[in-house]
Amino acid sequence: MFGLCNPVSADDQSLAEQYAPELYFEASEKCFPVTAEYHIDASELYKYSKQLVEENPTSAGLASYAGESYFDYYLDNQLGSPNSDAIINDYQGKMQGLGTTVYYNVYTNSGVTVIQYWMFYAFNKGELNQHEGDWEMVQIYLAAGTPTHVMFSQHESGQKATWDQVEKNNGHIKVYVARGSHANYLRYYSGKIGIANDIVGANGRVLKSSEYQLESLADKPWINFGGRWGEMNSVEDTILGKSGPYGPMYRQDGLMWISPDSWGTALPSADNNILLLELLVYHFLTIFLALTSLTLLFIFLKLRKQYTKEGLGPRIFSFLYIDGANTKSIGNLLFIAGIIIALIAVFSPWYTISADVSTTEFSTEGSLDFFAIDGMNGVQISYPGSNGPVPMGTFVLPFGVFIIVGIVLTLIKTIGISESTVLGKKYVWRGIRFLIPMIILIVGVAIIGSVFSGLVPSDIQSSSVSEIFSSLSASPFGGSKMITLTESGVTGTVDLHWGFASGGLLFIIAGFLIIVAGIFEKQAETHLFSSSKNEDSKK
Repeated sequence: MFGLCNPVSADDQSLAEQYAPELYFEASEKCFPVTAEYHIDASELYKYSKQLVEENPTSAGLASYAGESYFDYYLDNQLGSPNSDAIINDYQGKMQGLGTTVYYNVYTNSGVTVIQYWMFYAFNKGELNQHEGDWEMVQIYLAAGTPTHVMFSQHESGQKATWDQVEKNNGHIKVYVARGSHANYLRYYSGKIGIANDIVGANGRVLKSSEYQLESLADKPWINFGGRWGEMNSVEDTILGKSGPYGPMYRQDGLMWISPDSWGTALPSADNNILLLELLVYHFLTIFLALTSLTLLFIFLKLRKQYTKEGLGPRIFSFLYIDGANTKSIGNLLFIAGIIIALIAVFSPWYTISADVSTTEFSTEGSLDFFAIDGMNGVQISYPGSNGPVPMGTFVLPFGVFIIVGIVLTLIKTIGISESTVLGKKYVWRGIRFLIPMIILIVGVAIIGSVFSGLVPSDIQSSSVSEIFSSLSASPFGGSKMITLTESGVTGTVDLHWGFASGGLLFIIAGFLIIVAGIFEKQAETHLFSSSKNEDSKK
């Protein structure tokens, strides 16, 4: 079933050099493409359950462990483990001497040529998982000798783009590599919308084709190795993303190797509108802060005019007028309490979906969160698959920044308000704005079952996952359900729990408190201070 596509040839080498990619890394990246021998030389070969097979495996010797019968073998890097940075630190110390290596493989079939570029990284420290070894790939699809598409590996899936959509430098495609996970993207600002919460950028190291060694995979004996390129202690560790990956010949059940044209054409297509949205999200903070600065300037100009004409009152901020057990004071106290609760909520989880997994092969210790939304990381969706957390989608936007800035603006807008009825209206609107995100969240969960098919790539859909999302849609406020799991031969149950987390509940409480505060202020119908600057304000 598996085998090398073509022997090494001068034509293949020339073709690979012609289109060799430029790799752009994020500033904090610590691992770069390295020769696979670095990992092999530092590893021991094990069989599942820590049965030592070879203490000093060699590149040539690994060729004898070929095929699916060796899927439960793995190379365990003795320099560290998935739970530490020891391998990264060792690599960093030797990086200059090791240099950089990119492997290529050329596949041809019925007038179609696919040039694959495989990169091996010593360690994967991604946002979703952390494991020894990491194989990633980008490929160029040529029809009748003309490049038409580029396909990028991204976790358990990927993305395809037309040749015109991809940025290039003298014919060499630009590939933007996510920090830690090493998933490949079209743009430096990608990664925040779509498959996973990846951190991408063009602010770090750049590897041009002249700066790395380009080597063919055709004559590498270790390419046949059927095991994992990293430690694998248990099925549970695999589900949690702590097990090393399979090599190029066995990724995606071998499809990426034996039929890269089929694998690539089945990937989701890059959408220019999504790319534009990703650009806005990437620069969101800068744009938002600029707009906020303009808003603040407008507010302060308005306050300056009011100060000159009428004054701002002795307490400046009108929510600080608290002078006894009266309606006005109660309203302001409720407002202050609501603001404090909302600030706590910003840094707390808003809504979570978790599961206790119990199967014949493994059981989790506690719950695994595969859906989470909060103010700092936005929306993240994944589920435990047979090769680690399978990302389904993310929309990484710091919603909390919106809320914090909104709170600050609300406080500033209370400056100099002399009528409690006017202050009450501002409170009511602020309380409603706290509730709106929670309402949107509930609506989103309610419809997620209907959009599941379009959200998740068809190759990772399953009946059990469909049942999960259907259950969520039926009861979006919260609930629990026991679901039978049938995923990649693993059978058992998933005890599912979902609903508002502490942050979401606190936002609801804060919203209602501030609305009630506004009602109290409006009912008070009192002057907070004299509107004349020249009068002595003592109220």
